[in-house]
Order: sequence, then structure tokens, then C-alpha cells
Amino acid sequence: MLDKVTSEVVEAFGRLVPQLSRSAGPPTQASLDAVVGSPANTVLLARSSGAITGTMTLVMFPIPTGLRAWIEDVVVDESARGQGTAEAMMRESLRIAREAGARTVDLTSRPERASAGRLYERLGFTIRETRLYRYTNTD
Repeated sequence: MLDKVTSEVVEAFGRLVPQLSRSAGPPTQASLDAVVGSPANTVLLARSSGAITGTMTLVMFPIPTGLRAWIEDVVVDESARGQGTAEAMMRESLRIAREAGARTVDLTSRPERASAGRLYERLGFTIRETRLYRYTNTD
């Protein structure tokens, strides 16, 4: 779990985020401090040969119907894919959510990320029949 943002962490996110999103710029030290400092977030890091090779964020927050848990921003460096990194991070986030009392954990994944979808299904995730709405603030 990430509890302190260092220059190594900022560099790693600068390398990893573009592999996850074409529209999001690399996060700054301040934005990463805000993410890590939020009590709703648990940021997991994966390392290989000492270098940060992956990250994911588990977001948990209470609502009237129970504790909600979401996994967001899962990314493994392209040089480290296929080595079990994402699976290890997923299993750890599911353990943390279960211990916190979350009955379910949700995530979204783009259809073109077929290998990620296979991993999620292998771990027991199922596709929900739902609509996802997004409001984009244009200000």
C-alpha cells in the first residue's frame, strides 16, 4: 500500500498513467498526495526487480445501503504484463475490501481490454446488466 508519495512514485505514475489513458495527463505530486491522503482510497503498488511496475486504487465509501467498493485505474507497465502483477494486486484489493466489510466490489473495463476482462472473470467478477451514465463538466 502506498502511504507516502515520493519522486519515484511521481515518476512511475508519469510512466504508467499514459498506458492507461490517452486523455489524462501525468499526475503531479500534489494530485497524488490528494489521492493517497483521501481516507476513501487505498493505492496499491506492484514492484518487479525493485521498480514500480503497476498500480491500482481501491475506493471504499459508506452509503445508506452499505459499504461500496470500487477498483479504479488498474495499470501494469507494458514491460511487466503477463507476469501475474494485476492478479496479485486484484487479490490484495479484494482481501482489503472483504476485511473492511464490503459485500461487493465493482469495476469497469473497456471492451478492447480483453485480457483484463478474462482476468476479472477468472477472479469471480461477473458482468452486470446496467447502464453507466457519465456527466462531463464543460466549465
